[in-house]
This record gives sequence, structure tokens and C-alpha cells, in this order.
Amino acid sequence: MNEKSISLRVLAIALAMGMSMNAMAGLFGPGGTSWKEEVLLHDGSRIIATREVERGGRHEIGQEPPIKQQSLSFDMPDAHGKIVWQDKFSEDVGGANFNLKLLDIFKGVPYVMGMPAGCFSYNKWGRPNPPYVVFRYDGREWLRISLKELPDEIKTPNLIPSSPDHAALKAGGSVVSAEAIKRLYEDYRQPEYKTILRDPLPQERCPQYSSGPKPPIPIIPGGSPK
Repeated sequence: MNEKSISLRVLAIALAMGMSMNAMAGLFGPGGTSWKEEVLLHDGSRIIATREVERGGRHEIGQEPPIKQQSLSFDMPDAHGKIVWQDKFSEDVGGANFNLKLLDIFKGVPYVMGMPAGCFSYNKWGRPNPPYVVFRYDGREWLRISLKELPDEIKTPNLIPSSPDHAALKAGGSVVSAEAIKRLYEDYRQPEYKTILRDPLPQERCPQYSSGPKPPIPIIPGGSPK
């Protein structure tokens, strides 16, 4: 193989890599990752939601940065305009606050539910038991509500759980199907992840700790969704 053919081969590889990177950038957007999910609602109907995450913040050397901030947007059936839920960077948590689990609409009212992302967030949001934080959209803004205010008809998580950006990339396609999302929950053994519990768990998610210099005990990898 002569020098000219080698140069042409190297150029072809470089162009292919550039095209691949451009395709990824077009799919996920600059500075973050975005994808669409088919969301199965409690009544059997389905909507398409767009999720976006940006990673960054404190992390160990060799580990991937945590999710820094995220958003969820969707169109209400038979309505105009897009509704957006945001989880912005929180300095006291060191990233986003929640592992998103659920989006549903009951009698025209949207609900979003997440689980605190680690012990810092769990303590910040009042150590909820079961470990859920629920929001309701009142037509202008998202308001936190108690778990008791979430309609009983809403029972099943329906958003991609742990590391959603990686799961969406692995699933492939332009939209992650509701069936693919359901299969992701089959690997969880903890009941609070597989369904929406209404009664407190016998043991809280994170141990209590003093306000001294000792940090909270971290979540064991694999024991926390997000």
C-alpha cells in the first residue's frame, strides 16, 4: 500500500468518524442529551414526552459526572402549548434533585413524580417515606403536593429510570416505546421502584446523621434509581 492510498484511507476514516459524531450531536443536541419517550398513562392512552439531561458537577476521578440538570416536556392531549417540568442544578445536592419515575394526566391535570437522587436530596426534600416527591401542574406552575394527593388511579412508573440518557441510547430508535420502558423495571426487586407504594416502608432510605462534619452515608450503587 503506497503513501497516497494510506492517506486516502485515513481521510475516509476521519470523515466517517466526523459524520458519526455529527449524527450523535443532531440526535442529542449540543451540550446535553435529549430523546423522546412513549408514556403509557393510567387510562391506557399514550403521549410522547421529550426528556433532556446535562451531566456535570462533582464526581470521582474515572467516574461519569452525575446529571447536573434535566427537563421533561410534553403536549397535553386536546390542548395547545407545551408544558415543561425542570429539575435545575442544586448546589446543596451537587446536581439534579430527582430520578424521574412518572408522568401522568388525570382529569386534565398533569402529575410528575421523582425519587430523591441520593441522601443529600433525600434529606433536602424532608426524607419522604415512601421515597417519592410529587408535583402537580396548576396551569401556571408546578407545585409540590403530598403523596396522598396523587390520584389512586395512578399506580405504575412509566418513565425511563436509572441513567435515562444511557438507557435511551441503548434502546435506539427515534422514540423509546412504552413496552421498552416497562421492561427496564423488571430488573428492580425493591417494590418502591416497581410500583407506586402508598404506605410507608419499614426502613427509611437513608440513615439519620448529625449536622457535624461527617457526610451522609451514600446510596449503595444499584440501590437508587436515577
